[in-house]
Amino acid sequence: MSTINYSEKIPNNVNLSEDRALQRALEQWQPNYLSWWQDMGPDGSQNFDVYLRTAISVDPEGWAQFGHVKMPDYRWGIFLNPPEQDRKIHFGDHLGEAAWQDVPGEHRANLRRIIVTQGDTEPASVEQQRHLGLTCPSQYDLRNLFQVNVEEGRHLWAMVYLLHKYFGKDGREEGEALLERRSGNQDNPRILQAFNEQTPDWLSFFMFTYFTDRDGKFQLCALAESAFDPLSRTTKFMLTEEAHHMFVGESGISRVIQRTCQAMNELKTDDPKTLREAGVIDLPTLQRYLNFHFSVTIDLFGADESSNAATFYSSGLKGRFEEGRRADDHQLRGQTYRVLNAADGKLVQKEVPMLNALNEVLRDDYIKDSMGGVARWNKVIEKAGIPFRLVTPHKAFHRNIGALAGVKVSPEGVVVSEAEWNAKKDQWLPSGADRAFVASLMGRVVEPGKFANWIAPPALGINRQPVDFEYVRFA
Repeated sequence: MSTINYSEKIPNNVNLSEDRALQRALEQWQPNYLSWWQDMGPDGSQNFDVYLRTAISVDPEGWAQFGHVKMPDYRWGIFLNPPEQDRKIHFGDHLGEAAWQDVPGEHRANLRRIIVTQGDTEPASVEQQRHLGLTCPSQYDLRNLFQVNVEEGRHLWAMVYLLHKYFGKDGREEGEALLERRSGNQDNPRILQAFNEQTPDWLSFFMFTYFTDRDGKFQLCALAESAFDPLSRTTKFMLTEEAHHMFVGESGISRVIQRTCQAMNELKTDDPKTLREAGVIDLPTLQRYLNFHFSVTIDLFGADESSNAATFYSSGLKGRFEEGRRADDHQLRGQTYRVLNAADGKLVQKEVPMLNALNEVLRDDYIKDSMGGVARWNKVIEKAGIPFRLVTPHKAFHRNIGALAGVKVSPEGVVVSEAEWNAKKDQWLPSGADRAFVASLMGRVVEPGKFANWIAPPALGINRQPVDFEYVRFA
C-alpha cells in the first residue's frame, strides 16, 4: 500500500521529513494557505462538520475514507502515485530515454509555466464557487460542493509541492503568487479567463463541474504522460479526485432535467413561461447555459495553432490524451491535422503540421468526451417522452481564442453577420433575464432529505448512505 503519513504536520507519501529545508518551506506556506482558505474558501462554512472523503492511500483498492470533519481541519497534503520502475519517456524527441526525476535546465521555464498555470486553476475554482453554499438546493448537494472545494485545495498543494521541491526560490515565489491572485480581480486576476468568470448559481456550478472540470481531466491526462516523472505521478493521483467533480456536474444536470421533464408531463406543456412559473428550469434555458459553458471551456485548450504546444510535446513535457494507446510514431514529424479558419464569410478547414495543432487535437478529444454526457442527458428527456434534445454547439461558436476569436458563428456552425448575432444571441446564450430567473430559484434547502423544487433527488446517497443522511452538521 502506498500509504499516507497523517502523523506529519503536512500529510504526505513523499517522505517529506527527510528533506528538512523543503519541509520548513512548505510549513511556512501552510499558514498562508489556511489564511487564503479562511478569506476565500466556502462562505460562512468554517464550523460545519461535513461528511468528506479523505485520501488514506493512493492505491485504487482503498484510497479514501469518509467521516465528518470541519473543512479548515481537512488534512490537505502531498500525495503522488507510486513510481513506475524504469519508466521511459514515450513521446517527443526524448522517446525511449529514462523519465526525468529532476528538471532539465533547458526545460525549466516551460515546466514551471505549465505547473503554475495548472496550479492557478485550483484556488480559482474555490473562489468562483465561494458563495454557492448559501443557496444550496439540498444538504447532499452542499456536501458535494464542499468535497469539490477541499479537493481543489489539495490539487493546489500538489502543484505547490512541485514548485517548492524542484524550482527553488522561483518556485517559492510562484507558490506565494498562487495565493495572491483572485478570480475576477481586475488588478490581479487568475491566469485563464474561464477562471475569472462568475459561478453565480447552481446551474452554472453543475455546468462548470461537467464541462470545465472535464477540461481539467484532459489537461491532467496530457500532463500525466510527461517525461518529468514527479509531475506525471502527481497528476495521475489528481485524476482520481477529478472524477468526482465531473460526476457532480453530470448527475446535477441530469437531476435538473429529470425534474423539468416531470413538471412538463404533469402540466402537459413545453411553454417556458408556464414552466418558469412552476419553478423549474425550462429546457431551452438549459441549452443556452450549455452553449455558454461549453464554448468558454473549449477556449481553455488555447489557440488552434501553437508553437508552444509543439515545443511542449517535442520536449516531452506534455503528451496527448491517452498517448500510449495511439498507433503512430509518437514524434509526429511530417504529420498534419485539420483546423478551422474563417474566410470569405465561411468556415474552412486548413491542414497544418500536427505538432502545431496539438491544442486542437486535445480539444477534439475533449469535445467527443463531452458529447457522451450530453447523450446521457438526452436519454433522461427521451425516457420522459419529450421530443427535445440538447446538443453541443459547433466548436466555432462563441470563441475568443485562436483563429476563430471574435468570428460570429451560430451554434449550427454558420458564419453570421454582426447584426444577426446581436439579434439572436439571447436565443443562443443566457440572457440577463435567464440569469435573473435562475438566480430567483436559488433558495437554501438544508433539511436532510429535502430538495429544492427545481432539482430531483439523486438515486443514491454518498458512500452507500441514504439520501436523507445528515451530510452536513451545522454548528
